[in-house]
Amino acid sequence: MDTKLRFASLQSGSNGNCLFVESGEVRLLFDAGLTGIQTKQRLESFDVDIETINAVVISHVHNDHIRYAGVLQRQYGLPIWMSAGTFQEVLAMRRPGRVSSPHIFNGGETLQFGAVKVETIPTPHDAPEGVCFVVDNGAARLGIMTDLGSRFLGLKEILASLDGVYLESNYDSEMLENGVYSEELKQRIRGGHGHLSNADAAALLSSSKRLRWACLGHLSAQNNSPEVALATHRKILGETLPLYIAPRYEVSEVLEL
Repeated sequence: MDTKLRFASLQSGSNGNCLFVESGEVRLLFDAGLTGIQTKQRLESFDVDIETINAVVISHVHNDHIRYAGVLQRQYGLPIWMSAGTFQEVLAMRRPGRVSSPHIFNGGETLQFGAVKVETIPTPHDAPEGVCFVVDNGAARLGIMTDLGSRFLGLKEILASLDGVYLESNYDSEMLENGVYSEELKQRIRGGHGHLSNADAAALLSSSKRLRWACLGHLSAQNNSPEVALATHRKILGETLPLYIAPRYEVSEVLEL
């Protein structure tokens, strides 16, 4: 049996997020920020049929992560998984797109999809019961870690247990400080419930000796760039760890563990 973990970002950023993970016969999507047609076409670009997806697992209720969950459920019959807190928010706001009877979990639970476990890890991001994930197929561990809020207690130890990670590297501190955002929005981003900076992310990566690669994601269009993010990470990490950038509007390359 093929024990490789395969990962690809279908899109990454505030314009919409969707990630693909495969191990053996298990195929999962994390988040639903693309239209049904976009999701289908981008999966087909590396020969995956959308109707073979076993589940769509939602990290939190923000629009760029959940907007098209109902479309994927209705159009392709994909099971939707979300936390109890996320579902309560969905009901209160009457979105996203009439998701009906999703599978509910509580943050901190471990989900099982065939031979693949998905650990759900609560985050301090400003969304009710938002989570990040660790995907474990018994041979490798992959972190899916965006919208973290801060370098919360225990996150360093989780990173140290991973073989690969998709990690938010949202903003450059100087670009944010000198940019056009309001002070309120700047504080929301950097204030402990928003996102990690390039330096925050690089500091986390520097604490792990096990990682085989890291893919940097959720880069801000206004307060970051791939070049700035990579330069910051290389300054802190050196050249040893392979680094990739998840494109804002395109599919990434398929990475393996």
